[in-house]
Amino acid sequence: MVVLIALAAKNGILIVEFAKEQREQGVSIEEAAALGAKMRFRAVMMTSIAFILGLLPLVWAKGASEIARHDVSTPVFVGMIAASTIGVFMIPMLYVTWQRLRERSGVVFARKDKLHSSPAE
Repeated sequence: MVVLIALAAKNGILIVEFAKEQREQGVSIEEAAALGAKMRFRAVMMTSIAFILGLLPLVWAKGASEIARHDVSTPVFVGMIAASTIGVFMIPMLYVTWQRLRERSGVVFARKDKLHSSPAE
């Protein structure tokens, strides 16, 4: 279950980081989010499909510990399918929403290393 959460988060980070790079280059918020989802779709799906296919032997397991394997593998299997499909659509929408709120409020989040660095002499 921890791996499922980590992979879902990693997929979201891939999309958002690419969208942030595009936004810094002057692309509109909507276009940056769409480009992030489009350009990182292959990487997200390759990771997700590999994970899902790796769980298939556990889902289809037969034998002495069949029930225990199904109890672990089925929720993770279905969760990864859901996280992959929903994440590709929801992450860009959430990025657009939060970025608009951030820009409207005028709040600019500076990195800590930029805040604490002293000017060069």
